[in-house]
Amino acid sequence: MTESQAEKVIVALDVDTREKALELVNILPSARKFKIGLRLFTAEGPGLIREISGMGKQIFLDLKLHDIPNTVAGAVKAAVGLGADMITLHTFGGQEMLARAAKEAAEESEKQNVKQPVLLGVTVLTSLTESDLRKMNIRETPLDMVLTLAGLAQKSGMDGIVCSPKEISEVRKHTDSGFKIVTPGIRPSWASAHDQKRIMTPAEAVRLGSDYLVVGRPVIKASSPEKAFNRILDELKSKRP
Repeated sequence: MTESQAEKVIVALDVDTREKALELVNILPSARKFKIGLRLFTAEGPGLIREISGMGKQIFLDLKLHDIPNTVAGAVKAAVGLGADMITLHTFGGQEMLARAAKEAAEESEKQNVKQPVLLGVTVLTSLTESDLRKMNIRETPLDMVLTLAGLAQKSGMDGIVCSPKEISEVRKHTDSGFKIVTPGIRPSWASAHDQKRIMTPAEAVRLGSDYLVVGRPVIKASSPEKAFNRILDELKSKRP
């Protein structure tokens, strides 16, 4: 088990309360990064970000910001103040929205003399299939749509994207080497897929080039979250598919 392996795994705190979130943080001492998404943020607000960050953990703030450019820039500015290490924005917000957010993140980080957060453009949700896209009158395949949005994100100053594991290798071919790829839809071979449809095991995703893996239920719903987390790290260490 190495620090680099632990840094790759983002534990999704997909729970309803501060108490449950803090319990998970405390029983996962090896975990470095924790995701706070819409569910927990709506329930507990920004104070929890400060609290978990104060425990020496990194926060992946996954709110998929999507609004007019000025509103999203303001939200990014606030997130910098909260100490978020990674922030998601939805690429469907367009180039101006993404570029304004990147500019705001850089300026606010410099102003506050803090590390600039990693900004990630969300592409196509892992719960969506090609059939789902057709129903929205989108004729591109999920892969083609992800590549289009990845290009937009990179051009707009994003540090990386969020995509399903199925698109990792193609995104790697079409983006710069430093461009980050974050992949939800990660399911160890011993875990259920649930509502994720474009999934992959942790070792497969890393082998293809994923920088960070978002893992929720296989860890937080396990009888022993710590054992489940360490089992994932062991899989990454052995590079088993």
